[in-house]
Amino acid sequence: MPHVLLIEDDASVRDGMELVLRRHGYGVDTAATGEQALALLDGPGGGRVELAVLDLMLPGMDGFEVCRRIRARTTALPVIMLTARGDDHDIVTGLEAGADDYVVKPVTAPVLEARIRAALRRAEPSGQAPGSSGQTPGAPADLAGLVIDRAGLTVTKHGVPVALPPTELRLLLELSASPCRVFSREQLLESVWDHSFLGDSRLVDAAVGRLRAKLEDVPAKPRYVQTVRGFGYRFGPL
Repeated sequence: MPHVLLIEDDASVRDGMELVLRRHGYGVDTAATGEQALALLDGPGGGRVELAVLDLMLPGMDGFEVCRRIRARTTALPVIMLTARGDDHDIVTGLEAGADDYVVKPVTAPVLEARIRAALRRAEPSGQAPGSSGQTPGAPADLAGLVIDRAGLTVTKHGVPVALPPTELRLLLELSASPCRVFSREQLLESVWDHSFLGDSRLVDAAVGRLRAKLEDVPAKPRYVQTVRGFGYRFGPL
């Protein structure tokens, strides 16, 4: 049974979402503040949490800072942020802080549950890597100092491990499987985020920005993940 941490200060919203998630078979822990959520994650029960649903507008420590602190603790935990307004600045800032996806409140039960299922699938280490086409991954590929092990799902740069959250890793695997091929944002949303519905290109742009910050010597002049203006992104040429 997947276990979700729900971080929401509004008691009525929190109780309603908890009821929906439990009805769909999820285990749920709840927190009303960011401080409570981080204490729970650091406590004995934190290891069972497989995904966090995080409201951005929290008392005290806001959701942006909570997300940054979660990411400082682990790259493996998917984070879906909740925003009340769908404000562009809030969404971009939340994604840049490390969130994997977002939903705008009020959110319907089917949409929330679908986003959670998609995020959990992205986090499954045993799942087929994007771009593998069902084939057995071969030896790790060395691409100008960036070594991508598709079987072990690890990345190193000049021998130094690069820790990537599941969404960023899947994005890198998808792009690097077909060097020089240009992928549109819509294609990446469907293949990496499983968003053939309600997709938002800001998810792709934010993940690319985070990926470049970790991989590129000069993120503003990327060698690995490059922009093709008017079309999308490609891996290389290196």
